[in-house]
Amino acid sequence: MAMDALATLLDGPRARGAFLLRSVLTPPWSVQIADLAPLTLVHMVRGDAWIRTDDGQARLLRAGDIAVIRGPEPYVIAGDRETEPQIVIRPGQVSTDADGNELCEQMNLGVRTWGDNPDGAHGADGAGNSAAEQTPLPAVMISGTYQMRGEISSRLLSALPQVLVLAQDAWSSPLPALLSEEIVRDEPGQEVVLDRLLDLLLIAVLRTWFARPEAKAPAWYAAQSDPVVGPALRLLHDDPARPWTVADLAAQTGVSRAALGRRFTDLVGEPPMAYLTGWRLALAADLLREPDATIASVARRVGYSSPFALSAAFKRVRGISPQQHRERTPAAASS
Repeated sequence: MAMDALATLLDGPRARGAFLLRSVLTPPWSVQIADLAPLTLVHMVRGDAWIRTDDGQARLLRAGDIAVIRGPEPYVIAGDRETEPQIVIRPGQVSTDADGNELCEQMNLGVRTWGDNPDGAHGADGAGNSAAEQTPLPAVMISGTYQMRGEISSRLLSALPQVLVLAQDAWSSPLPALLSEEIVRDEPGQEVVLDRLLDLLLIAVLRTWFARPEAKAPAWYAAQSDPVVGPALRLLHDDPARPWTVADLAAQTGVSRAALGRRFTDLVGEPPMAYLTGWRLALAADLLREPDATIASVARRVGYSSPFALSAAFKRVRGISPQQHRERTPAAASS
Protein backbone atom coordinates (compact mmCIF):
# COMPACT_ATOMS: atom_id res chain seq x y z
CA MET A 1 0.00 0.00 0.00
CA ALA A 2 1.44 3.36 -0.98
CA MET A 3 2.17 5.82 1.82
CA ASP A 4 1.29 9.47 1.53
CA ALA A 5 3.85 12.25 2.01
CA LEU A 6 3.30 12.87 5.72
CA ALA A 7 3.18 9.21 6.67
CA THR A 8 6.40 8.60 4.76
CA LEU A 9 8.20 11.57 6.28
CA LEU A 10 7.20 10.48 9.77
CA ASP A 11 8.06 6.82 9.27
CA GLY A 12 11.70 7.23 10.26
CA PRO A 13 11.66 9.86 13.00
CA ARG A 14 8.26 8.89 14.36
CA ALA A 15 7.73 8.91 18.09
CA ARG A 16 9.77 6.21 19.80
CA GLY A 17 9.61 6.65 23.55
CA ALA A 18 8.24 10.17 23.06
CA PHE A 19 7.88 12.35 26.14
CA LEU A 20 4.18 12.77 26.88
CA LEU A 21 2.97 14.77 29.85
CA ARG A 22 -0.26 16.17 31.27
CA SER A 23 0.47 19.48 33.02
CA VAL A 24 -1.79 21.06 35.67
CA LEU A 25 -0.76 24.64 36.47
CA THR A 26 -2.41 27.31 38.62
CA PRO A 27 -2.50 30.93 37.36
CA PRO A 28 -0.34 32.90 37.15
CA TRP A 29 1.92 30.31 35.54
CA SER A 30 4.72 30.45 32.99
CA VAL A 31 7.11 27.79 31.70
CA GLN A 32 10.19 28.27 29.54
CA ILE A 33 10.80 25.33 27.19
CA ALA A 34 14.52 24.96 26.49
CA ASP A 35 14.68 21.21 25.87
CA LEU A 36 16.15 21.48 22.33
CA ALA A 37 13.48 19.07 21.03
CA PRO A 38 12.83 19.25 17.28
CA LEU A 39 9.03 19.12 17.49
CA THR A 40 6.40 19.40 20.22
CA LEU A 41 2.62 19.14 20.03
CA VAL A 42 0.52 20.87 22.72
CA HIS A 43 -3.20 20.27 23.27
CA MET A 44 -4.81 22.87 25.54
CA VAL A 45 -7.41 20.90 27.48
CA ARG A 46 -8.56 23.64 29.87
CA GLY A 47 -7.77 27.31 30.13
CA ASP A 48 -5.90 29.61 27.76
CA ALA A 49 -2.19 29.97 27.14
CA TRP A 50 0.18 32.22 25.24
CA ILE A 51 3.15 30.82 23.33
CA ARG A 52 5.92 33.42 23.20
CA THR A 53 8.98 33.01 20.99
CA ASP A 54 12.34 34.76 21.20
CA ASP A 55 11.48 37.02 18.27
CA GLY A 56 8.75 38.66 20.33
CA GLN A 57 5.83 36.92 18.62
CA ALA A 58 2.97 35.58 20.77
CA ARG A 59 0.22 33.16 19.79
CA LEU A 60 -2.93 32.55 21.82
CA LEU A 61 -3.93 28.96 22.51
CA ARG A 62 -7.51 28.56 23.74
CA ALA A 63 -9.09 25.50 25.34
CA GLY A 64 -9.44 22.79 22.69
CA ASP A 65 -6.79 24.29 20.40
CA ILE A 66 -3.65 22.44 19.33
CA ALA A 67 -0.22 23.93 18.67
CA VAL A 68 2.73 22.39 16.84
CA ILE A 69 6.02 24.00 17.85
CA ARG A 70 9.23 23.52 15.87
CA GLY A 71 12.51 23.48 17.80
CA PRO A 72 15.18 23.62 18.84
CA GLU A 73 14.78 27.33 19.65
CA PRO A 74 13.40 28.01 23.16
CA TYR A 75 9.96 29.44 23.80
CA VAL A 76 7.68 30.30 26.72
CA ILE A 77 4.17 29.00 27.27
CA ALA A 78 2.25 30.93 29.92
CA GLY A 79 -1.21 31.74 31.19
CA ASP A 80 -0.79 35.37 30.11
CA ARG A 81 1.56 37.42 27.98
CA GLU A 82 3.48 39.07 30.81
CA THR A 83 4.29 36.48 33.49
CA GLU A 84 7.99 35.69 33.66
CA PRO A 85 8.93 31.98 33.60
CA GLN A 86 8.86 30.30 37.00
CA ILE A 87 9.76 26.87 35.60
CA VAL A 88 12.34 25.86 32.98
CA ILE A 89 12.21 22.59 31.02
CA ARG A 90 15.78 21.67 30.10
CA PRO A 91 17.27 18.96 27.82
CA GLY A 92 16.31 15.49 28.96
CA GLN A 93 12.96 16.91 30.14
CA VAL A 94 14.49 18.00 33.46
CA SER A 95 12.32 20.64 35.15
CA THR A 96 13.86 23.30 37.38
CA ASP A 97 12.93 26.63 38.88
CA ALA A 98 14.46 29.80 37.44
CA ASP A 99 17.52 29.30 39.67
CA GLY A 100 18.18 25.78 38.42
CA ASN A 101 16.78 23.82 41.38
CA GLU A 102 15.13 20.57 40.24
CA LEU A 103 11.34 20.34 40.56
CA CYS A 104 10.60 16.95 39.01
CA GLU A 105 9.84 15.07 42.23
CA GLN A 106 7.88 17.73 44.07
CA MET A 107 5.66 18.47 41.05
CA ASN A 108 4.84 14.84 40.27
CA LEU A 109 1.06 14.37 40.40
CA GLY A 110 0.74 10.77 39.25
CA VAL A 111 0.84 8.84 35.98
CA ARG A 112 2.34 11.19 33.34
CA THR A 113 0.86 14.12 35.25
CA TRP A 114 2.84 17.03 36.61
CA GLY A 115 2.14 20.46 38.04
CA ASP A 116 1.45 22.57 41.09
CA ASN A 117 -2.18 21.70 41.81
CA PRO A 118 -2.97 18.19 43.11
CA ASP A 119 -6.71 18.96 43.15
CA GLY A 120 -6.63 19.73 39.45
CA ALA A 121 -5.01 16.40 38.67
CA HIS A 122 -8.24 14.50 39.20
CA GLY A 123 -11.70 14.54 37.76
CA ALA A 124 -12.96 15.62 34.36
CA ASP A 125 -10.66 18.11 32.71
CA GLY A 126 -13.50 20.14 31.33
CA ALA A 127 -15.44 20.33 34.59
CA GLY A 128 -15.29 23.29 36.94
CA ASN A 129 -15.10 23.31 40.71
CA SER A 130 -17.89 24.58 42.93
CA ALA A 131 -18.98 28.15 42.47
CA ALA A 132 -17.97 28.90 46.05
CA GLU A 133 -14.37 28.09 45.33
CA GLN A 134 -12.36 31.30 45.10
CA THR A 135 -9.12 30.03 43.55
CA PRO A 136 -8.94 30.01 39.75
CA LEU A 137 -9.15 26.68 37.99
CA PRO A 138 -5.75 25.32 36.99
CA ALA A 139 -4.87 25.20 33.34
CA VAL A 140 -4.54 21.70 31.91
CA MET A 141 -2.48 20.90 28.82
CA ILE A 142 -1.08 17.77 27.21
CA SER A 143 2.27 17.93 25.48
CA GLY A 144 3.92 15.33 23.28
CA THR A 145 7.58 15.85 22.45
CA TYR A 146 9.56 14.21 19.66
CA GLN A 147 12.98 13.97 21.26
CA MET A 148 15.07 12.89 18.23
CA ARG A 149 15.72 14.92 15.11
CA GLY A 150 15.36 12.54 12.18
CA GLU A 151 16.91 13.62 8.93
CA ILE A 152 13.88 12.44 7.01
CA SER A 153 11.77 15.01 8.76
CA SER A 154 13.98 17.92 7.74
CA ARG A 155 11.78 18.38 4.66
CA LEU A 156 8.77 18.47 6.94
CA LEU A 157 10.25 20.67 9.65
CA SER A 158 11.50 23.24 7.16
CA ALA A 159 7.95 23.57 5.81
CA LEU A 160 6.51 24.53 9.20
CA PRO A 161 6.46 27.89 10.99
CA GLN A 162 8.02 27.89 14.45
CA VAL A 163 4.51 27.87 15.92
CA LEU A 164 1.29 26.85 14.20
CA VAL A 165 -2.05 26.85 15.98
CA LEU A 166 -5.02 24.80 14.86
CA ALA A 167 -8.18 26.14 16.49
CA GLN A 168 -10.67 23.67 17.92
CA ASP A 169 -13.40 24.85 15.52
CA ALA A 170 -11.13 24.44 12.46
CA TRP A 171 -11.41 20.66 12.40
CA SER A 172 -13.07 17.65 13.96
CA SER A 173 -11.19 14.64 15.32
CA PRO A 174 -11.62 12.11 18.14
CA LEU A 175 -7.85 11.93 18.63
CA PRO A 176 -7.35 14.76 21.18
CA ALA A 177 -9.99 13.29 23.49
CA LEU A 178 -8.52 9.82 23.06
CA LEU A 179 -5.03 11.07 23.92
CA SER A 180 -6.44 12.81 27.02
CA GLU A 181 -7.99 9.54 28.10
CA GLU A 182 -4.99 7.34 27.36
CA ILE A 183 -2.22 9.52 28.77
CA VAL A 184 -3.17 8.77 32.39
CA ARG A 185 -3.51 5.02 31.89
CA ASP A 186 -0.85 2.78 33.41
CA GLU A 187 -1.23 -0.38 31.32
CA PRO A 188 1.23 -2.82 29.71
CA GLY A 189 2.44 -1.48 26.37
CA GLN A 190 1.03 1.97 27.08
CA GLU A 191 4.15 3.78 25.89
CA VAL A 192 3.73 2.27 22.42
CA VAL A 193 0.02 3.16 22.40
CA LEU A 194 0.86 6.76 23.24
CA ASP A 195 3.65 6.97 20.65
CA ARG A 196 1.28 5.87 17.91
CA LEU A 197 -1.50 8.19 19.12
CA LEU A 198 0.93 11.09 19.03
CA ASP A 199 1.94 10.21 15.46
CA LEU A 200 -1.69 9.96 14.38
CA LEU A 201 -2.58 13.27 15.99
CA LEU A 202 0.40 15.05 14.44
CA ILE A 203 -0.41 13.70 10.97
CA ALA A 204 -4.07 14.68 11.33
CA VAL A 205 -3.17 18.20 12.48
CA LEU A 206 -0.63 18.72 9.70
CA ARG A 207 -2.98 17.43 7.00
CA THR A 208 -5.57 19.93 8.16
CA TRP A 209 -2.96 22.69 8.39
CA PHE A 210 -1.47 22.13 4.94
CA ALA A 211 -4.95 22.22 3.42
CA ARG A 212 -5.37 25.81 4.65
CA PRO A 213 -4.29 28.63 2.29
CA GLU A 214 -2.15 30.40 4.92
CA ALA A 215 -0.04 27.25 5.37
CA LYS A 216 1.68 27.71 1.99
CA ALA A 217 2.19 23.96 1.62
CA PRO A 218 5.63 23.05 0.21
CA ALA A 219 5.94 21.96 -3.39
CA TRP A 220 6.58 18.30 -2.57
CA TYR A 221 3.39 18.18 -0.51
CA ALA A 222 1.17 19.98 -3.01
CA ALA A 223 2.52 17.75 -5.80
CA GLN A 224 1.10 14.67 -4.06
CA SER A 225 -2.33 15.51 -5.47
CA ASP A 226 -1.11 15.78 -9.07
CA PRO A 227 -2.30 12.79 -11.17
CA VAL A 228 1.16 12.28 -12.70
CA VAL A 229 3.70 13.54 -10.16
CA GLY A 230 1.81 12.22 -7.13
CA PRO A 231 2.10 8.56 -8.17
CA ALA A 232 5.74 9.08 -9.14
CA LEU A 233 6.55 10.49 -5.71
CA ARG A 234 4.79 7.61 -3.99
CA LEU A 235 6.77 5.10 -6.05
CA LEU A 236 10.05 6.73 -5.02
CA HIS A 237 9.00 6.93 -1.38
CA ASP A 238 7.72 3.37 -1.19
CA ASP A 239 10.74 1.70 -2.84
CA PRO A 240 13.82 3.96 -2.74
CA ALA A 241 16.20 0.99 -3.11
CA ARG A 242 14.89 0.13 -6.57
CA PRO A 243 17.27 1.20 -9.38
CA TRP A 244 14.84 3.78 -10.73
CA THR A 245 15.25 5.64 -13.99
CA VAL A 246 13.07 8.37 -15.41
CA ALA A 247 11.98 5.87 -18.06
CA ASP A 248 10.82 3.42 -15.35
CA LEU A 249 8.86 6.12 -13.56
CA ALA A 250 7.32 7.35 -16.80
CA ALA A 251 6.22 3.82 -17.72
CA GLN A 252 4.65 3.34 -14.28
CA THR A 253 2.78 6.65 -14.45
CA GLY A 254 1.67 6.33 -18.07
CA VAL A 255 3.39 9.38 -19.58
CA SER A 256 6.50 10.02 -21.65
CA ARG A 257 9.91 10.58 -20.07
CA ALA A 258 9.96 14.18 -21.25
CA ALA A 259 6.47 14.89 -19.93
CA LEU A 260 7.24 13.39 -16.54
CA GLY A 261 10.56 15.21 -16.27
CA ARG A 262 9.03 18.59 -17.11
CA ARG A 263 6.00 18.19 -14.87
CA PHE A 264 7.98 16.80 -11.93
CA THR A 265 10.54 19.61 -12.11
CA ASP A 266 7.84 22.28 -12.44
CA LEU A 267 5.85 21.03 -9.43
CA VAL A 268 8.55 19.72 -7.09
CA GLY A 269 11.34 22.13 -7.98
CA GLU A 270 13.94 19.54 -9.02
CA PRO A 271 14.16 16.64 -11.49
CA PRO A 272 13.02 13.15 -10.42
CA MET A 273 16.50 11.66 -10.05
CA ALA A 274 17.76 14.64 -8.03
CA TYR A 275 14.76 14.26 -5.74
CA LEU A 276 15.46 10.54 -5.41
CA THR A 277 19.10 11.19 -4.45
CA GLY A 278 18.05 13.63 -1.74
CA TRP A 279 15.42 11.20 -0.46
CA ARG A 280 17.87 8.28 -0.36
CA LEU A 281 20.48 10.30 1.51
CA ALA A 282 17.90 11.59 3.98
CA LEU A 283 16.87 8.00 4.63
CA ALA A 284 20.49 6.98 5.00
CA ALA A 285 21.18 9.78 7.47
CA ASP A 286 18.31 8.61 9.63
CA LEU A 287 19.20 4.91 9.39
CA LEU A 288 22.79 5.64 10.37
CA ARG A 289 21.48 6.72 13.78
CA GLU A 290 20.46 3.17 14.55
CA PRO A 291 23.10 1.54 16.77
CA ASP A 292 23.14 -1.80 14.91
CA ALA A 293 23.24 -0.38 11.39
CA THR A 294 26.35 -0.65 9.25
CA ILE A 295 27.17 1.56 6.29
CA ALA A 296 26.88 -1.52 4.06
CA SER A 297 23.41 -2.42 5.34
CA VAL A 298 22.23 1.17 5.03
CA ALA A 299 23.59 1.37 1.47
CA ARG A 300 21.56 -1.70 0.48
CA ARG A 301 18.37 -0.35 2.05
CA VAL A 302 18.52 2.99 0.23
CA GLY A 303 19.61 1.79 -3.19
CA TYR A 304 23.40 2.12 -3.32
CA SER A 305 25.44 -0.79 -4.68
CA SER A 306 28.20 -0.57 -2.08
CA PRO A 307 29.28 1.30 1.06
CA PHE A 308 31.74 3.20 -1.11
CA ALA A 309 28.99 4.41 -3.46
CA LEU A 310 26.87 5.61 -0.52
CA SER A 311 29.87 7.29 1.14
CA ALA A 312 30.80 9.11 -2.05
CA ALA A 313 27.25 10.41 -2.61
CA PHE A 314 26.80 11.30 1.05
CA LYS A 315 30.02 13.29 1.18
CA ARG A 316 29.35 15.02 -2.16
CA VAL A 317 25.90 16.23 -1.08
CA ARG A 318 26.35 16.70 2.68
CA GLY A 319 30.02 17.54 2.91
CA ILE A 320 30.83 14.84 5.47
CA SER A 321 31.15 11.07 5.35
CA PRO A 322 28.50 8.73 6.76
CA GLN A 323 30.89 7.83 9.58
CA GLN A 324 31.41 11.50 10.48
CA HIS A 325 27.64 12.02 10.42
CA ARG A 326 27.17 9.07 12.78
CA GLU A 327 29.84 10.35 15.17
CA ARG A 328 28.23 13.80 15.31
CA THR A 329 24.75 12.43 15.91
CA PRO A 330 23.88 10.42 19.01
CA ALA A 331 22.03 7.20 18.27
CA ALA A 332 18.35 7.15 18.98
CA ALA A 333 17.46 5.95 22.43
CA SER A 334 15.82 2.57 22.42
CA SER A 335 12.13 2.66 23.11
